[in-house]
Amino acid sequence: MKYQKLPTSMNGSGDPEQGKVASSAAAKAGPSKALITFAVAFYATCSSTMLVINKLAVYHVQAPSFVLFCQVAATAIAVYSASGAGLVKADKFEWSKVKAFFFVVAAFVAAIFTNMKTLQYANVETFIVFRSSTPLLVAFLDFAFLGRALPSPRSWGSLFFILVGAFGYMSVDSTFEVRSYSWACAWYAVFCFDQIYIKHVCNTVEMTNWGRVLYTNTMSMPLCFLVSLLFREDQVLMSMEWNFNQVFFLSLSCAAGVGMSYSAFLLRSSVSATSFTVVGIMCKIATVVINLMIWDNHASTQGLAALFICLSAGVLYRQAPMRNQVNSSK
Repeated sequence: MKYQKLPTSMNGSGDPEQGKVASSAAAKAGPSKALITFAVAFYATCSSTMLVINKLAVYHVQAPSFVLFCQVAATAIAVYSASGAGLVKADKFEWSKVKAFFFVVAAFVAAIFTNMKTLQYANVETFIVFRSSTPLLVAFLDFAFLGRALPSPRSWGSLFFILVGAFGYMSVDSTFEVRSYSWACAWYAVFCFDQIYIKHVCNTVEMTNWGRVLYTNTMSMPLCFLVSLLFREDQVLMSMEWNFNQVFFLSLSCAAGVGMSYSAFLLRSSVSATSFTVVGIMCKIATVVINLMIWDNHASTQGLAALFICLSAGVLYRQAPMRNQVNSSK
């Protein structure tokens, strides 16, 4: 993303060079609180509904990779069309940026695919519990690779109680199935890498958020199609008799995917990787409520209590500052 030079009337001195300095300082200052608040609210809305929508889509269309292919294809077409019409600004394809997004796409597809495979065999709450424990590892990765300080004692307490709630849930999970937990563990490893590497790309590759959405989803299409063939989902689709529910929930998941892709990149570029992960956990409160209202495949009362310990503990978390900011303040 290019930052425009401030006009002389905006820097108050009539000196264009001071305008450049002001623009540079504004860029280094980071996103405003208003932008962060909007990004959190937008992402929370999309994320809290997307998990349930994906569960319904995978339930009705027993082909997770095909559902994912439809989502990324619909998002890529929507952004490309909107960009061509001048409604949004998306970066054109350049080889240097394509290379930078290669591992982003691999992590993106792997994370969503293992997410959907987990939802295929487990209830929504089981997935949320695994999701709730990710900040513990991401906090260390944030420190090791992205220059963040370690969390404060208060934030460590928050992460600890998130883990307590997660273990409490697993101890009372009556729907325990090795296959579902195997996919959840695979998702966990991919997700933690995804959080750190995509944040690194957001920090180092200057692009618009719509450009990031276009690159990620367009480049994901061949990989999703290949995965679908490898898991022989073509046979599932050929043997399936399509009905209204299948078409409706597949279409709904495609529409929701556009908002989810943009809101995720907007929030990633505004906060730390660990904060992004914690926000993702907190917005799952709405997911649990929606799931209880429309679905009979959910956790027991004890499991829900453990889950809410995870979610409530997340309220105490505070984003750790960059290490250079801590050192400069001493």
